[in-house]
Amino acid sequence: MPHDFMPGLDGVPAATSSISDVDGQQGILEYRGIRVETLCARSSFLETSYLLLFGRLPTRAELDRWTGDITHHRRIKFRIYDLLKCLPESGHPMDALQAAVAALGMFYPGRQVKDAENNYWSAVRLIAKLPTIVAAWARLRHGNDPIPPRDELEFSDNFLYMLTERTAHPLWTHIFDDCLILHAEHTMNASTFTGLVTASTLADPYTVVASSIGALKGPLHGGANEEVIQMLNEIGSPQQARAYVQNHLAGKRKLMGFGHRVYKVKDPRATILQQLCERLFKECGPSPLYAIALEVERTAGELLQGKGIYPNVDFYSGIIYDKMGIETDLFTPLFAMARVSGWLAHWLEQLRENKLFRPDQIYSGEHNRPYTPVEQR
Repeated sequence: MPHDFMPGLDGVPAATSSISDVDGQQGILEYRGIRVETLCARSSFLETSYLLLFGRLPTRAELDRWTGDITHHRRIKFRIYDLLKCLPESGHPMDALQAAVAALGMFYPGRQVKDAENNYWSAVRLIAKLPTIVAAWARLRHGNDPIPPRDELEFSDNFLYMLTERTAHPLWTHIFDDCLILHAEHTMNASTFTGLVTASTLADPYTVVASSIGALKGPLHGGANEEVIQMLNEIGSPQQARAYVQNHLAGKRKLMGFGHRVYKVKDPRATILQQLCERLFKECGPSPLYAIALEVERTAGELLQGKGIYPNVDFYSGIIYDKMGIETDLFTPLFAMARVSGWLAHWLEQLRENKLFRPDQIYSGEHNRPYTPVEQR
């Protein structure tokens, strides 16, 4: 049967959605019609999560209930801690997170995906518990006890406390919350599509999110922020940036943190993150990585002029987390902590008019091959 084959489904619509929209030519990202710049300036991560899941900004009473429900469900079962303790300390945090999220579904049955009340509590638990899992693994792998959540702390403040056992600088909390907003949703990306395929089978939401985490881990998706830090450390100084970029491009190798399938201008999230970098470094001291990053961006801008390749969300986010003392391999789990809101929003949207994903393929193999007995091969 005739088909136009599009590798990676490039440009092929897989769903209709009212959750978010990207204008790649002008560098605009909106959640439910609201620009991300506005949300970072005026909203919070939990309020933005509500907007993504339920399609509108909450009233004060709704926001208080939403915040209270998530705060109440931050704790995880002791057997989840036991599971994490059984995993190899050298394992990647994304693998630990994926295993723990899949296990959550055994403790909190969410298979009744046609039940709106059940779905609400599944969303609450996933948004509430992912930060607790990430912080617990970050400590357990170093032989330290997990730090339980504190109900009086706001979402981002509580996570940073569970990670360090110290109350974070107010600016850190504000910037971290903005980072979560910027990573919460981004249309039909690889991990969202993975989650939608899983959701279309009517699998429970914990399985949906676990599958999305697996897709996010890859270096061509969420894992790129780790590789940006590795790249900047490898460059070592601003003076070495030009030679590194030139050699990389001459070898036709990908420059980590640059380029995007949709954006043909600088990713608006990268612009906001760069502004957050400058605020953080102005108050808390400079970062040597930031100086290198600026030179990499300047050099790449010269050498890639006219090709539509600019910094994306991964280029500056890791520099912020590094300055906060967060270990590099935790950067992608932080991405997942934020993106779970977007995944769940698409899950709920998929359920409204669900149709099982069953794409076609173009067969390129042989037909009517004879079977050769093993003695004759």
